Amino acid sequence: MSEQVAAYINLILLLAVLLFVAALLDFMIWKILRGFSVRLARQTKTNFDNYLVAHKVPRFLARVIPLMMLVEFVPLIFSDFPFWESFMQKLLRVSVVILTLIIVKSIFRSINDHIKTLPRFKDKPVDSYVQVFIIFAWLLGILTIFAIVTETTVWAYFTALGAASAVILLIFKDSILGFVASIQVSINDMVRIGDWITFQKYGADGDVTEITLATVKVQNFDKTITTIPTYALISDSFKNWRGMETSGGRRIKRSLAICQKSIRFLTEEDLKVLRKIQLIEPYIEQREKQIAEFNKKHQFNREIPINGRNMTNFGVFREYTTQYLKNHPGVNQKMTLMVRQLSPTPQGIPLEIYAFSSDKRWANYENVMSDIFDHLLAAIPYFDLKIFEYPTTFIASPNPEQEVVSK
Repeated sequence: MSEQVAAYINLILLLAVLLFVAALLDFMIWKILRGFSVRLARQTKTNFDNYLVAHKVPRFLARVIPLMMLVEFVPLIFSDFPFWESFMQKLLRVSVVILTLIIVKSIFRSINDHIKTLPRFKDKPVDSYVQVFIIFAWLLGILTIFAIVTETTVWAYFTALGAASAVILLIFKDSILGFVASIQVSINDMVRIGDWITFQKYGADGDVTEITLATVKVQNFDKTITTIPTYALISDSFKNWRGMETSGGRRIKRSLAICQKSIRFLTEEDLKVLRKIQLIEPYIEQREKQIAEFNKKHQFNREIPINGRNMTNFGVFREYTTQYLKNHPGVNQKMTLMVRQLSPTPQGIPLEIYAFSSDKRWANYENVMSDIFDHLLAAIPYFDLKIFEYPTTFIASPNPEQEVVSK
């Protein structure tokens, strides 16, 4: 046969033998690494090795030695074919770079999953930092591949990137902003995974489930998912409820609108009836003595109630509300507790309850607050007070079973 035919037969035979040996070596190394990984996972207490296996790190490592063998021997096999020798060298070197990137990515993902299981890092935005490292690794790998294909150095591409920095900044604007935001969020401890945040601009009201380089995922209380740009956490205003969750209670701040016309001075007959209310009986007796001594000392004309000092049904009700909250088992007595009168409005005089529920869970908090206001609404008539309501006129309709209500 001719030398050219002999060269092709030689190439095919040697390449077949080399590929068979590489595949056999890859299989054997994989078996050894898998057995070692299983034994190591059983003996160690950490879960890091389990994540390495889950992300196929041992499987990718098993391919390193066979690939290096191909890099070493393939050029010898293609020595009679200069063009294919150069092509295969470049292809194998590119394959080494890609395999290295895959191994690095798998290791970083394993580290990321392992760190999330640690209590002190469970609520930290670890995903952002891992993604930054992976992006830099792939950027360096792509530049290396270009350098291999074009037979130049990596530094030449870095020099070109310096000249095209404006374009690069424009392309990776969101990633750069997200990385800077992740660092600031972590350093300033603004948001943690698991925090309840309210972000009105994006319609988010729920728990933070994930913080990545570009986005923050919030699972709303209606089980929908809202995605927020990471840099929005430092550029816009949002509310983090962590302080409430770590404190001793959840704030109750709600008002009762009292009709101004129902407020009046109390008479002796009124006080006699109100003394039967146990929560304010000591208060009424004490106030009566103080007022009687003050009025007697200054010799006020008591024929008109406006002269001197007097108790009002509104003031006594405010004291009753205070005593009721102080004796309520669902109110945290160690935190601020206040019943205050706000400025009069066209809708009445607001009587605001400012207190903290001992139970911070949403459903229980709502139950405590509803229980308090149910009682106060039912107690108001005992003080001859009225809740402000817009006047309503009922017009009888021809059908007795139906009524038309107009406001």
